[in-house]
Amino acid sequence: MKLLAAFVGSLLCLGTAANAQEIVLKFGHAASSKHLFQTGLEDFAKRVAEKTDGKVKIEVYGDRQLGDDKQLLEGIQIGTIDGALVSSPTLPLAIGASAFDALQLPFVVKTYDQLSKALLSPVGQELLDSLDQKQIKGLGYIEAGQRHFLARGKPVEKLADFAGLKTRIVPIPLHKATWEAVGVNPIGMAYGEVYSALETGTIDAVEINLSSIQSESLYDAAKSVTLTGHYFWPGVIMMSNIGWQKLPADIQTKLEEAGRETTAQAYKLAADQEGEVAEFLKGKGVTITQLSDLDEMKAKTASVVDTWLKKDPLIQSFYDAVNAGN
Repeated sequence: MKLLAAFVGSLLCLGTAANAQEIVLKFGHAASSKHLFQTGLEDFAKRVAEKTDGKVKIEVYGDRQLGDDKQLLEGIQIGTIDGALVSSPTLPLAIGASAFDALQLPFVVKTYDQLSKALLSPVGQELLDSLDQKQIKGLGYIEAGQRHFLARGKPVEKLADFAGLKTRIVPIPLHKATWEAVGVNPIGMAYGEVYSALETGTIDAVEINLSSIQSESLYDAAKSVTLTGHYFWPGVIMMSNIGWQKLPADIQTKLEEAGRETTAQAYKLAADQEGEVAEFLKGKGVTITQLSDLDEMKAKTASVVDTWLKKDPLIQSFYDAVNAGN
């Protein structure tokens, strides 16, 4: 018992329970505690507890309690935060993990099932393994939902209606290029500022998933959704590599198994929830419109895909894996 207590106490950034037999890991995320990210991380925590016979307990902290995506990544890299679920688009922006642009290529992935299969394939694991060089251990993925378009003014019904709309994006080059091709005025902005920016008219619109419109109550500030499905929004389950290396090998294996199982379940849940959330939003007075000329939007962004396929071998590999599953 003393040896075990000494071992657990020596783990950098790993908490312990009073009985010194339980490793407690704090995992944060930047979404609402009512969001799919919370549900997904709670599922991961449950699987870890079951697989380790209660030896590892994961505590989930949503609502940006441990910081936003950038702060979570910084803490994980230096070992002051145990783990997190971080939106994949933040990885190229904050830590230069450019291969994760693969997950945001416009209109490449068409269905939740298609993306789930790609992420559970060898190339999905290669993406996770690429984080090793950033002092991060990638464990799996949780989906926030296919992205659409929310506007505070009149509904966007056709491609021409996008023209000039001040639209919040994650300010990475891929998103900027994509939305400039569509014709909006893209504005980089922190996720936590979106509600007030819509409410005050600082922005006209945001590209976003339905689950976030619901969980962040954005339907109070903007009432017009256009279904575009331009890309998906995977979050990456990760741990600090500093703490990871101090875990026993059998515990590491169990966490990896839980990550793969969580990934599979998260995509089923996100797919099932899409229709339910749409009905919820309609009940809040939100209009939901299909873009009449979606093929033109796809054509406008096709050159962006061509350009990004050349930027990293893993991006091309992911693209090939997705298309192989068609």
